[in-house]
Amino acid sequence: MLEVIADTFPTSDIVVPWNNAPWRHITPRVTESWLASTPIRDRKAMAAVALPMVWRTVVDRHKEYEWVLASSHLFSHHVRAKGAGGDAPKFVYVHSPARYIWNPELDDRGKGPIARVVGAGLKPIDRRRAKEARSIAANSAFVKARVEQAWQRDAVVIHPPVDVQRIIDGRRWRDRLTPQEEAVLAALPAQFVLGASRFVSYKRLDLVVRAGEASGLPVVLAGDGPLRAELELLAAEASVPVVFVESPGSALLYALYESAAVYVFPPVEDFGMMPVEAMAAGTPVIANAVGGARESVRPGVNGVLVERFDAAELQRAVHAAAALDRSRIPDSVLDFSVQSFQRRLEDWVQTGLGA
Repeated sequence: MLEVIADTFPTSDIVVPWNNAPWRHITPRVTESWLASTPIRDRKAMAAVALPMVWRTVVDRHKEYEWVLASSHLFSHHVRAKGAGGDAPKFVYVHSPARYIWNPELDDRGKGPIARVVGAGLKPIDRRRAKEARSIAANSAFVKARVEQAWQRDAVVIHPPVDVQRIIDGRRWRDRLTPQEEAVLAALPAQFVLGASRFVSYKRLDLVVRAGEASGLPVVLAGDGPLRAELELLAAEASVPVVFVESPGSALLYALYESAAVYVFPPVEDFGMMPVEAMAAGTPVIANAVGGARESVRPGVNGVLVERFDAAELQRAVHAAAALDRSRIPDSVLDFSVQSFQRRLEDWVQTGLGA
């Protein structure tokens, strides 16, 4: 996401709390905050308390900027940059107002007593600094509603960039794999239900297993994370085979999409880029009817939206999704391309500047 924004505005400076991806092509333009040289680095919960102050001071005040763009899922919208006549105009692209203070039911970090006290103190600061923005864009209509509720600001919707053209164009992805990846793919069942994400609680991969059980299809879980052991226990008790593919690279992930009968995406997500990837690969998606995924999944065209993840509903959804015409699915997500995002992002900024 940050790389696409940086490529959209290729002369811009980039400021981050810390940079754990020094191999990225944008790294020569990146400046880290002072947090990068402290033990707080990589400890997001501890850093969250400091970040509202850090973002106020991290941009060099000896330089003048025409405008500043914050890509915010926590507090980067608190940033200040010097302009010609005071603070530079600020544009905020929002992935979500900080969940752990505004929607603690969706983020375990916000559920403890200390977090609730800290969150209560941060809310008025967060809302006040959001009001500094000249314009706000949300990554989905679902997040736009959160912005209005939390910050009392309106927002335009600009869906995030997905590299759909790369996924759609060219040979099948199964023909581009390394020998090791080919062996992984060849060992999988001929038909399967796919779940792919980080192995964390809110992704609800247990519901992917439930979908496999309801439809009688084997399940493939691709990814890794702290819930791996718990998911392995669930797999051992499942009534259908459950196979793990650990941390697949892009080519293998795209090949998994291509090979799956359906891709199941249960979480309440801000937008959901992986369902769009799956659909670009021609795979129908079963997604939660609540959340941002409903903005890309079109029932009867590229997938099914599910309100209840019970056995009967999942069985119906898997069979309905698997019956869709896969040849029509990739074209249904072309509007979520990198090029579309960049065009809309530029238009949004230029409109805000009055250009």
